[in-house]
Amino acid sequence: MQNYTTELAPGGHWSLELRRGTQLTLRDLSGASNVGMLFYNPRNLLERYNAPDTLKCQHTFKLTQGHCLYSDMGRIFASITADSFGWHDTVCGNSHASHIAEKWGARDYQTDRNDWHQNGYDAFLVELAKYGLGAADMAANLNWFSKVMTDAEGNMALAPSGSNIGDTVTLRFEMDTLVLLHSCPHPYSKAETYPKHRIGIELGLAAAVAEDDECLNHCPENARGFANNALYYLGA
Repeated sequence: MQNYTTELAPGGHWSLELRRGTQLTLRDLSGASNVGMLFYNPRNLLERYNAPDTLKCQHTFKLTQGHCLYSDMGRIFASITADSFGWHDTVCGNSHASHIAEKWGARDYQTDRNDWHQNGYDAFLVELAKYGLGAADMAANLNWFSKVMTDAEGNMALAPSGSNIGDTVTLRFEMDTLVLLHSCPHPYSKAETYPKHRIGIELGLAAAVAEDDECLNHCPENARGFANNALYYLGA
């Protein structure tokens, strides 16, 4: 059930504390979009999203429906309960000002207003500052709607065919989670002009986790992650 909707403008950023038992749906409104995302525990900001554990626990390089998103304390921030795209990146990180300037030219808001060129790293810094955090607190981020390929030599590149207009991914939050996101370009984007993609954000209540839940039963490691969450919230 969706209770709140909003839209993230191209090159925009956003953050919110989402409570355990809520869900977030991201919707690609433009096609071939990218959404950078980070997670933190609002009760202990030192606990944050851990990309290596998320991948190795579930024996995967990509993220899609059925996967869980782990903290560096072995707990599960969120589960991916629905996904129409099927391939999301969590290894390539953020675009930086130098990347943007080299590819599309440096533009700032003071001079260019809404035609400026924001980058993912600085977008996250703006949101981190709202919670007393900074560059030292930056972690490896997710890139929703971005598929990464490798060649025979192991070189990575963004797949030429991205997500379609209307593609969605839904996260069910298993912990109270501070969520940061931006709609800046993927660092491997080869678009001819600065990508300007709109992202829909839909918030609501998630259905309770059932015994046959796909994410819970995806692998034994996920079951242990859910058990760690249960211990964390014991008596809550």
